[in-house]
Amino acid sequence: MAEPLIEIEVVYAAVDRQRLLNLAVAPGTSLRAAVLASGIAAQFPEVDVANCPLGIFGKVVADAQTRSVQVGDRIEIYRPLLADPKEVRRLRAAKAAEARRQNP
Repeated sequence: MAEPLIEIEVVYAAVDRQRLLNLAVAPGTSLRAAVLASGIAAQFPEVDVANCPLGIFGKVVADAQTRSVQVGDRIEIYRPLLADPKEVRRLRAAKAAEARRQNP
């Protein structure tokens, strides 16, 4: 008897729109294979789903090719950052310090 399928979600958020897809996959399916099977690449052709970083509930998964999906996983597709958060904070702090120097 075949094992029951595993229910998961695949999500992606672009700047202007987002998608959450529910699907059922066979046990042992890798995260990457589940994303490819979801069809989300057709909705976001600008995303390289075969190579982009993936995560589960906000935590990056380093081995998306080999890690198997678990019941209830929400696989997140991450897009590149537009700006380094550390650099943005550093610039904001420098700007605030400059403003304090000019207006004591």
